[in-house]
Amino acid sequence: MDAAKSPGMDYLYRKADYVRWHRQQSNQQILRSRLGFNEVASSRPKACQGCANYHGVAYGYDRTTRAPLVCGFHPYGWLTDTSCPDWEKL
Repeated sequence: MDAAKSPGMDYLYRKADYVRWHRQQSNQQILRSRLGFNEVASSRPKACQGCANYHGVAYGYDRTTRAPLVCGFHPYGWLTDTSCPDWEKL
């Protein structure tokens, strides 16, 4: 049996590849935290910040038809500058 095609060698190659990938992700996270990338602005609409009704999950099978559901009361979010009448504290 060829050693390169044995199931054990395949596992070891995949494991080494995962360890290499995980180490790279860790290093990137450390770099991001040092450069201030962990202070990313919230993707919530301003009227929805701190609201218990916020859902924020996007539904759809592909990127072109996917649409976010902001909350059950206002599926596309509160669209005016006034405060939302359905806002509830978390």
